[in-house]
Amino acid sequence: MAASERVPAERKRRRPTGSGVVLSADLIVDTARELIDAQGAQAFTVRKLGAALGADPSAVYRYFRNTEDLLLALADRLIGESMEGFVPSGDWAADLRDFGMRAYRSALRHPQIAAFSTVRVTGRPHEQRAVDTGIGLLLQAGFDDATAVRHYHAFVDTALGHAALDAGVLRLAPAQRAADEQAWQDAYGGLPADDFPSLHRVREHLPAMAASAVESSLDLLIAAFQGEAAEWAG
Repeated sequence: MAASERVPAERKRRRPTGSGVVLSADLIVDTARELIDAQGAQAFTVRKLGAALGADPSAVYRYFRNTEDLLLALADRLIGESMEGFVPSGDWAADLRDFGMRAYRSALRHPQIAAFSTVRVTGRPHEQRAVDTGIGLLLQAGFDDATAVRHYHAFVDTALGHAALDAGVLRLAPAQRAADEQAWQDAYGGLPADDFPSLHRVREHLPAMAASAVESSLDLLIAAFQGEAAEWAG
């Protein structure tokens, strides 16, 4: 957040609310996460947040300029959590894969939040550190500055794109998910060879289409990066 956009310190509440809770930015973000996890981003309101905090909704604006400011802080919190414990091993390819899967898994732990967090740029400390780390791994691989940025963009968008897609699946009702999974066997697996030769040939493997493709996608990208890095080194 730019200095001109920060909430002045004097506006922040230093005394307990009527319910005895002392508000803080962290408490507000934690409570917002719980509400969105339970009810979804579309149902989230500052009025509900205030009720959950035991405070007047206006108290939230002592810490965040508006709802978007709060949601970006929440998205940044998830990025920070995804990077907790990340220690580069020195193998840039393995570290990059770990980096991508951490981003993916963090989003999937909160599928309701992933609906908006995966498509936003927070511009906040955790995201800044994560981007610096990811680009640093590609610079370590030997790519020049422009190529490292381009490859990072492709890589992180692939991880987050799968997270957003798979989060959407998790938000479906169980019956809907089960029906979609079964369709790969029932609606596709039994198609006649004369009309659908390719699908008939691979029919035994089609149920795998119901599983996430994130690991395969990241592995393909990393293999491509490794090949290109080898050419650069040669």
